[in-house]
Amino acid sequence: MRVGVDYYPEHWDKSLWAADADLMKRTGVKLVRMAEFAWCRLEPRDGVFDFSWLDEAVALFADRGIDVVLCTPVSCPPLWLYEKHPEIVHVEKDGTPTRLGIRSHRCVTNPVFLQYADRITIEMAKHYAGNAAVVGWQIDNELEAYFCYCGHCIDRYRTWLQEKYGCLENLNRAYGNVVWSGEYSSWAQVTPPFGTLPHAWQNPAYMLDYYRFCSDNVIDFSNRQAAQLRQYCPGRPVTTNVWFCEHMPDFYKQFDGLDFISYDNYPATRLPSDPESCYSHAFHLDMMRGVKRQPFWIMEQLSGGKGCWAPMEKPPLPGMIRGYALQAFAHGADTVVHFRWRTANIGAEMHWHGLLDHSNVPGRRFREFADMCIEANALEKLQGTEIKADVAILFAFDNEYAFRIQPQTDGYYYMEQLQRLHRAFMGLGLNVDIIGQHEKLDGYRIVCAPEMYVTDAGVVERLNEFAMKGGTVILTTRSGVKDPNNNALMTLLPGPYQEMAGVHAVEYAPIGWEAVSVLFGDGTELQAKQWCDILETDTAEVLASYNGDYYCGAPAITRNACGQGQVYYIGTVGTQPVYDRVAGMAAEKAALPVVAGLPPRVEIVTRTGREASAKFIFNNDDQPKSFVMDGQEISLAPFEMKVVLI
Repeated sequence: MRVGVDYYPEHWDKSLWAADADLMKRTGVKLVRMAEFAWCRLEPRDGVFDFSWLDEAVALFADRGIDVVLCTPVSCPPLWLYEKHPEIVHVEKDGTPTRLGIRSHRCVTNPVFLQYADRITIEMAKHYAGNAAVVGWQIDNELEAYFCYCGHCIDRYRTWLQEKYGCLENLNRAYGNVVWSGEYSSWAQVTPPFGTLPHAWQNPAYMLDYYRFCSDNVIDFSNRQAAQLRQYCPGRPVTTNVWFCEHMPDFYKQFDGLDFISYDNYPATRLPSDPESCYSHAFHLDMMRGVKRQPFWIMEQLSGGKGCWAPMEKPPLPGMIRGYALQAFAHGADTVVHFRWRTANIGAEMHWHGLLDHSNVPGRRFREFADMCIEANALEKLQGTEIKADVAILFAFDNEYAFRIQPQTDGYYYMEQLQRLHRAFMGLGLNVDIIGQHEKLDGYRIVCAPEMYVTDAGVVERLNEFAMKGGTVILTTRSGVKDPNNNALMTLLPGPYQEMAGVHAVEYAPIGWEAVSVLFGDGTELQAKQWCDILETDTAEVLASYNGDYYCGAPAITRNACGQGQVYYIGTVGTQPVYDRVAGMAAEKAALPVVAGLPPRVEIVTRTGREASAKFIFNNDDQPKSFVMDGQEISLAPFEMKVVLI
């Protein structure tokens, strides 16, 4: 399990380089990432390349046995390129070019930009093809599904739609453009969603396609870069780093063309006081592992207090640097790279703190990082161990996009129920995979399919087959609502899931910030919020009913026998105890090996291998915790991770 750091030699006087590398070696750093923003230094003038300074830095680390990952620097074109070709600038939705002075302000579809991006990428790849110290490549930096409104993107959008629908008649029918007299009579009338109108005011079918189009654009760019790196620098793995941004590309499609996934991991440094908060990055980490169902990297890991576009945040509490890095290893990361080695003393990110402060004097955070390096290097025997999960949660970017386009009710967002189910099953000490909805379900005992809003007939069929063969499926409200075009299905909800769920909704009540209680059969009363499907059972049994409002007594949560398996339907958005209760029922029925009595915010991940297996036990809280597991008392300090070999 390898620890690295992000390093920017171009930001520092050369007199610091060797001392930095020596300290890294003594600390146990095994890898550095460099050059993602260095285009102006690598190509200071058009067609004039200077790799000498980077060669010197790479050699300096190689001499100390530290591997290097290089990045294509195409996130930030140099100003001479913008001056020569202002048409490459990203265009905002009001039709104006993005002002220079920020990063990632280029259009990734512009052919002139692509010509220059190709050139710097190929030159770098050729230059470092024979350098054994360069062990991998990162494409760009934190690519998003950019909403660009330039002429090239408009033309590309029309072409994308023509390839998908063939003719305007098909497009008008798919979008229901007869509404508001919106039918196209010419392809020239088709444009991206300009202006300041909320997306919910636009045609939802049109908007979903636009989200898909923007995702495809950046995936095409990513694949283009990957092909060049593989051609000119063969044998090195290629990745890019992602995060949970506002406009996420479809990770499952994006990383289908890359060798492994990398994630930028910045857990909260100020813990929420609300016990309902799903703040743990265990969800994010399990999703990253599930994208390719294999080990992943953290390309940027929390190292200090954040501060750049917003006021500075509280620094990591004692134990967080170590605990959050080990949490990433526990959930499947095999490399964790900390951002950054030293806090910048120039530029906009000078208050996004690294391991070393501006003073360059190692302090509390650095000492904790050094201790963590020793532990991570000692875990080498667990390298290659697997995280085998009995529980899977399905994630679909179409659903994420559709919820953003049409907010369902106040406070309701797509990922909440996924996070709550994940937290509930982790609270039982179970491993959980978060996978794409098109992945195979073989080997799982329980599959959670929350908010299957945009319906895919193949997914419906596979979930039904999984249950019929003895699996447990957990469905939730807002399933079976839309067809693949994001138009409403004319069926009783949950639409195509009705038969397997054994229940249908006669009405629904979006209650927003209001609350209503749900009453379980044993008299337990818990709280629900935001959304209530008012159900009638067909073949299902009632587990809980509403205990308030005009639908008092109507079923809220049900369970149905489906072939040899079970299908749960959660017809409301519950508070966390609702999901804890359902997860406990489902795990008990499926006879899963749960850990009873785990304190809140204690997380367990089990990794298994032929030669070694271990339980990673993490206290993701600022309060000490203790409990009994397998007859042994486990005591954990705040943010402590214990690795128990089994």
